[in-house]
Amino acid sequence: MKLYLVSLAVGLLVGIIYAVLQVRSPAPPAIALIGLLGMLIGEQIVPGVKRLMAGEAITVSWLRSECVPKISGVEAKPTLAKALQKKDDHAA
Repeated sequence: MKLYLVSLAVGLLVGIIYAVLQVRSPAPPAIALIGLLGMLIGEQIVPGVKRLMAGEAITVSWLRSECVPKISGVEAKPTLAKALQKKDDHAA
């Protein structure tokens, strides 16, 4: 969340600088950004369908570890299962 707030703050600062300099921002309009978000979400449908066709469940854990980082650009926090697996790997 902190990364998003920093990004927003920097974007606001740049927007203010553009306004003071009276130049137009090269950023795409909000509607284009929403379309990009749709593309990122849509890319995750194919892996989900493949997973279902393989007979595997789509779990919250899978969504958080596989889909959310690809959509948000932020690395997923390790799940309890992964933490336990790493603990077992180090013990062996």
